[in-house]
Amino acid sequence: MQRSVWRRLLARPEVGALIAAIGVYVFFFSVAPSFREAGSLATVLYQASVMGIMAIPVALLMIGGEFDLSAGVAVTTSALTAAILSFQLTVNVWTGVFVALIVSLAVGAFNGWLLIKTGLPSFLVTLGSFLILQGSNLAVTKIFTGNVASDSISDMDGFDQAKSVFASEVSIGGVDFKVTVFYWLAFAAIATWLLLRTRFGNWIFAVGGNKDSARAVGVPVNFTKIALFMGVGAGAWFVGMHLLFSFNTVQSGEGVGNEFLYIIAAVIGGCLLTGGYGSAVGPVIGAFIFGMVSQGIVYANWNPDWFKAFLGVMLLIAALVNLWVRHQATRR
Repeated sequence: MQRSVWRRLLARPEVGALIAAIGVYVFFFSVAPSFREAGSLATVLYQASVMGIMAIPVALLMIGGEFDLSAGVAVTTSALTAAILSFQLTVNVWTGVFVALIVSLAVGAFNGWLLIKTGLPSFLVTLGSFLILQGSNLAVTKIFTGNVASDSISDMDGFDQAKSVFASEVSIGGVDFKVTVFYWLAFAAIATWLLLRTRFGNWIFAVGGNKDSARAVGVPVNFTKIALFMGVGAGAWFVGMHLLFSFNTVQSGEGVGNEFLYIIAAVIGGCLLTGGYGSAVGPVIGAFIFGMVSQGIVYANWNPDWFKAFLGVMLLIAALVNLWVRHQATRR
């Protein structure tokens, strides 16, 4: 009976990431005294939340068997849409926010629709979207502003209200936590419920495992894939709004490369590159590891150039741990 419980525990996708997260936390807790402070934890959680909010829908998409390489620049596209539209039309910033949501969902829907219509791998489809968005972000911003950044919207109607929604802080015990931390955890809870307690969650696992078999038993494969891509678009919109209302302006070249960090967080969290396996809790833990590493290196006074190397090592270790965990869970 004990062995059965142990195997069920190992079968959870996020177990390997949890073990790694504990190890990383203990390591930086021991080598970096400033890492132990409550304010440092708030900073780590903030870094993790910005990454994790996007890692969750990216993980769901990966469970569904697809990738989105445009996710990083899509965040910037969303922020630029809201900023440029609001400033150029001198309208309430909420108008820009809602138009940005429509644009972000449309980008996701386009990726899913093109994937289904052409049969091309999502790698190629979203690589094309990545290049289109990257070039458009820079070109459109230069057309309207004359430089590579959007104009500041901090003095426009609705800015303060939008900032309180997307970029405010919550004080707990004298420590200020960014509101994104709470959104991150809420989105993780919703995604977990969606995966484990709804029909749509079953569809996600089914299309990621074998889409032909899923279609044969009545799963709406096309709808599920398009919805998953639109979920990534919704995540990009939310993070884009946070960045816009945190810094008042947006650099058009931002976001390039972040798509790989989202995928890394999902893989560290136990998602398979082949689809059909993973959880919503896993990418939360993966993003937390990202936050601990990115800030822990700073608190330990190490050369930050080692960050990507450390992240690469973590990715390989996570892949090996996940392989071992699945092997242990399926042993007879």
